[in-house]
Amino acid sequence: MPQYQPMYDYLVKARERLFDWIRPLAAEQYAREFPYGLKTIHATLVHTASAEWAYGNRLRGRQISFSDSPFTVEKVKSFAELETLWKDLTAQTRAVLSEVKDWDTAVEYRIALPNAPAVRIRATKTGIAAQLLFHEVHHRSQVMSMLRQLGVAAQNLDYSAMMFERREETA
Repeated sequence: MPQYQPMYDYLVKARERLFDWIRPLAAEQYAREFPYGLKTIHATLVHTASAEWAYGNRLRGRQISFSDSPFTVEKVKSFAELETLWKDLTAQTRAVLSEVKDWDTAVEYRIALPNAPAVRIRATKTGIAAQLLFHEVHHRSQVMSMLRQLGVAAQNLDYSAMMFERREETA
């Protein structure tokens, strides 16, 4: 049985540090466009939260539509609002990860994105949970790059640096 709670704990801890770097930004910096990813810190974070919402629902066996997501750039206008909503989502995701017992069960869903043919996806719940975790890491690195370009020293959210016990040796 996968142990996703400790991995999710890391994700939340790293997210909190990322948020510490974002909170002091001016609204113009938060919305500044960059030539990669989803273009802005705002859009990238909203997308990442929406993906967590979607994958959590899929782990529960729910068919979803992204139009039902509480995380869209049209619905979530500010970082403060996003941070509050994501804290609520974090509690839901923790509950989902603790509820799943049948990790090898297949999950099927359909994705229909604008300007692309619809696609049917098949994965296991293990794969869905892995994607939930790794997807955020992927987009977090984009946000960290954006922050660096804004002059924020965003670095070292490595798992071992944040989660391994460390103690200084004495001579």
